[in-house]
Amino acid sequence: MIDNPRSPRVRAVAKLAKRHARAETGVFLVEGPQAVAEALAFKADLLVDIFITRSARERLTDLVQAATDRGIDVVNVSDAVLDTMADTVTPQGVLATCRQFPTPMADLLATGPRLIAVLEEIRDPGNAGTIIRAADAAGADGVIFTGNSVDAYNPKVVRSTTGSIFHVPVAQNGTLDEALAAVRGAGMQVLAADVKGADLPRVRDILTTPTAWLFGNEARGLTDEQLRLADRVVKVPIYGHAESLNLATAASVCLYESAFAQRSP
Repeated sequence: MIDNPRSPRVRAVAKLAKRHARAETGVFLVEGPQAVAEALAFKADLLVDIFITRSARERLTDLVQAATDRGIDVVNVSDAVLDTMADTVTPQGVLATCRQFPTPMADLLATGPRLIAVLEEIRDPGNAGTIIRAADAAGADGVIFTGNSVDAYNPKVVRSTTGSIFHVPVAQNGTLDEALAAVRGAGMQVLAADVKGADLPRVRDILTTPTAWLFGNEARGLTDEQLRLADRVVKVPIYGHAESLNLATAASVCLYESAFAQRSP
């Protein structure tokens, strides 16, 4: 049982909320029973430690058994220790540390992808995580973070994916020019999502083609120069009185439109 919130081990885990600590260690936080269960199911070999409170151990017997079956030690901690380790205000009683597993862009594109999302300077962790989750749900082949986008292993990004980060290949740290050149080299068209584009329903005929959707910064969107890098610029039309759509919502619509088109008879 670890019950000292100031112990070096606890402090080391707590530091993983900071990007520099994740970069130095190559390890990130996985919080909550759903995310930890997905890590166990898909990336168990990368899990370092699992920490759990007494009350959570009593109710999460399947998770504890799954970890034990894979030879992963489940460490008992006090509520105060878990509060110190966690990035959330109200942690759910269990968290894990896991080694990062970014996918090289060349490897992602070598699989012959038909649908990917390219995120250019996406700064909001909730948006980034939700887009990864939507990409997973839509059957996309990967997500590429470019420019000064948020770190894919930011705790808020990981939580927002609700486990999808363990399902979908994610590449990061390349430039937009490099990413778009690479996806075109893989035989994909580039569609930029922007309010200056054509209405999405009007371009459904081209969505059966392997597609890389390009999404820009929440506040600024994509610059004119970046839009010129795309083959087409497309927007999600608003038929009601809403001022705009949240980025992650618009991205979900675009990804699903492509998924529908590519899977239609």
